Amino acid sequence: MNRRALFILIVLYALIFSVLKTIRFPNDWSEAHWMLDYRFGFIKRGLAGEIFGLFSNKSEFSIFILSAAILGVLYFVLIYIAVRNADLKKPEMISYNALFFILFFLSQYIVFSAHLIGYFDHLILLMTILCIYLIRKKMVFIPSILMTIAIFIHEISFFLMLPICLFTLLVIEFKDKKFTFNNIFTKQVIKKYSVFLLLPVLATIIVSVYQEINGSDYFTKIIGYLKNISFISDFSADSVASAYTHTFTYYLKEESGYFFQRIFVSKCSIFYGIPILFMMFLTYKKFNTLNIYLLIILGISVLFPLLLHSIAWDTYRIWSFPYIILFLAYWVLNSEYRNEQFPEKNPLWVWILFIVCMLFLSLVSTPLFDGEAERFSLTDRMLILLPLSLGIIYYIKNPMSRS
Repeated sequence: MNRRALFILIVLYALIFSVLKTIRFPNDWSEAHWMLDYRFGFIKRGLAGEIFGLFSNKSEFSIFILSAAILGVLYFVLIYIAVRNADLKKPEMISYNALFFILFFLSQYIVFSAHLIGYFDHLILLMTILCIYLIRKKMVFIPSILMTIAIFIHEISFFLMLPICLFTLLVIEFKDKKFTFNNIFTKQVIKKYSVFLLLPVLATIIVSVYQEINGSDYFTKIIGYLKNISFISDFSADSVASAYTHTFTYYLKEESGYFFQRIFVSKCSIFYGIPILFMMFLTYKKFNTLNIYLLIILGISVLFPLLLHSIAWDTYRIWSFPYIILFLAYWVLNSEYRNEQFPEKNPLWVWILFIVCMLFLSLVSTPLFDGEAERFSLTDRMLILLPLSLGIIYYIKNPMSRS
């Protein structure tokens, strides 16, 4: 079989398997977010609903169509990036690229993206991909504007977009230069970073300060409005109204005490953490000639979203974010740095770790929202995994097949 076709088939199989485990219609929490806008005055997360209302009558059906379209575009872009960066014409790199992308499409990020269809996360990540693309085209101001808009759509943008965009700026700036931490403080770099950061940081401050001062003023209006919508339950109306009006200091006070436990002493620390670390190891081995300081910044960027554990309770969802950030970083590095010093054959322990990570991601059930559970029994998963495993073995064992 054509090598490109086989790789596409493998990652599509992994994607479909992960999606089918949890795909559903948008829940009323996500629907409530799209229904909210600036009708009561300025509120955080109100921009998406405001723009949506300009182009469509807000209804359960229109929200479903919009949510499905956003998620479909996101999956298409992720598959496209993987295929374009698989280095199919370089047999020596097959193991690293194939292992990395297979694990990503089996990861909890894909599982949660299907389960949380309609969440603003997907829109934010599409905007992040666009920002990275524009930064790679040597643009700074337009990505800054996009990130500012994203902050007003959802403040989670600060944790998802900012680190990976800053990392991309560094990669582009020092692509052909020697990178050190001292070089960051040159006049040219500071100017470029200032242009990029000014508007997003200002937007974050505005949203945060406004939320502290006036956030609680709209609780009664928001909950009353949501309870009058037939497809929003009273429980979700109350939950969303609280999320829109509680201050950031309130969440920090309530959740920060669990931060250490959520990072180091949880189920996620093993079943999510080990695959993330292994994928970071694959990235390091693939780009082993890259400056160590840049790799350190990469690690910080990937793990930065875990700081959300200090202000949010949805532990499993937050642990899925490093996967997508690492995927985007791998894309950036693979596009800008072409490693011509091919590594030696993978030792046995690397393959053992890959199998362990693959089993963690495929066979261990992910706790979901709204009391739901993943589809497929353990036996079903093992049977579904068998064709994928055979495809992976064939792909890796035949590196010289024509692309």
